[in-house]
Amino acid sequence: MTSALSIRNLVKEYVPGKPVLTGITLDIAGADITAVIGPSGTGKSTLIRCINRLVEPTAGEIIFEGRDLVRLAGNELRAARSRIGMVFQEYNLVERLTVMENLLTGCLGRMPAWKALLRRFDPEDIARAWETLETVGLTDFANARADSLSGGQRQRVGISRAVMQRPALLLADEPTSSLDPKTSVEIMELLAQVAATKSIPVIINMHDVELARRFARRIIGMSGGGVVYDGAPAGLDDAILKRIYGGESWLH
Repeated sequence: MTSALSIRNLVKEYVPGKPVLTGITLDIAGADITAVIGPSGTGKSTLIRCINRLVEPTAGEIIFEGRDLVRLAGNELRAARSRIGMVFQEYNLVERLTVMENLLTGCLGRMPAWKALLRRFDPEDIARAWETLETVGLTDFANARADSLSGGQRQRVGISRAVMQRPALLLADEPTSSLDPKTSVEIMELLAQVAATKSIPVIINMHDVELARRFARRIIGMSGGGVVYDGAPAGLDDAILKRIYGGESWLH
């Protein structure tokens, strides 16, 4: 199977000589969820944010749709980013805009500059936005301001906005960490639905090991800025978890 994303020897140093990522090499393929787990500070968020260049890599390659994202700039980088959806921990919505307006911002990367400036959205995009809202159960909130929504509703809007980009890859940075257990499951179900119905890979950085086991087809365990486990959820036993997180007392 051809990889949707190939990462080669990825290094990130915020401070010279102290790498946060120590040479990550991964291939991501298929329309499944890949969960990236590991302790705080081990580089999970940095990895996700290097993929779409929200963080600048220090070295390495990130091959997406046949091009090295690390070498792109200007319009080429913007075009590549428009093909990568992003879901944020803190939702990253425009609070003063309505739910519908937030969704339609997902189309801006594909529009001519003058249309984007004037918010002249195509009827097709507006129709897709209504369909997307129906899928996530937020049709009744289309004209509500984003800051009036609950955390779970905001994250549904964030996912819907990413889907509106028509991405070839979806990244999610701690999408459930601010949510209660029931809502967290609902958000993971929605992300799994996106992966399946849109036939795209979804890479999720997360802390909740049990959620990762339940929803991910593949789990990447990181520790100390490197990959120490890459495999199926069934292989994530206590010995592997100890290697990823250290210690034993929290396991039982």
